Amino acid sequence: MGPIMPEPPDETGALVRKAEQGDLAALAELFEQYRARLKQMVLFRLDRRLQGRVDASDVLQDAYVDVSRRLPEYVSKPELPLFLWMRFLVAQRLIDVHRQHLGAAMRDAGQEVSLYRGAMPQATSLSLAAQLLGRLTTASQAAMRAETQVQVQEALNNMDPIDREVLALRHFEMLSNEEVAHELGIKKSAASNRYIRALKRLKSILTAYSGMAPDEKSS
Repeated sequence: MGPIMPEPPDETGALVRKAEQGDLAALAELFEQYRARLKQMVLFRLDRRLQGRVDASDVLQDAYVDVSRRLPEYVSKPELPLFLWMRFLVAQRLIDVHRQHLGAAMRDAGQEVSLYRGAMPQATSLSLAAQLLGRLTTASQAAMRAETQVQVQEALNNMDPIDREVLALRHFEMLSNEEVAHELGIKKSAASNRYIRALKRLKSILTAYSGMAPDEKSS
């Protein structure tokens, strides 16, 4: 990995620099600022069999213990941007939760297709389809959602795995294009192109069945 990506010269950037120098108070403040994004990752990648059984806040609390304990290690060799390093440790905690509760059944996802086989807990085409259709809440929309989910999931299954993961990272985990590129080890232009391509693949089916489609975010 290359050097840490530069942070904007604002209050958050100042906190990042302090945390990277070993300031635990700054680290705690940053973790709170990033909590919403980290929680979204946990909720999105939590195995659906554990929903209602595992509290995302508990996962984050345990992960923060790891973050504060391992800060000296990060400071001595900062190979990732600080947020992505925190996200990695949260993901490791989530993997531990999956192992604890699912054991041998951890990888048994039936016919679901994993979004991307990387270091993160694997989200699936089912979880992404459910997120895409989650805004359909009326009775008629709910019936439409159940019918549409099959088509959306099939469209996701036919996508390149990295395209699916880029869609998940940008649209649901709220990572920037630069963060996605760093996370997947691809160029920023490639990450942006893959994201736009994935959205276009989904837009037609979402519009046809539900009249809604995910908005394209700027690169």
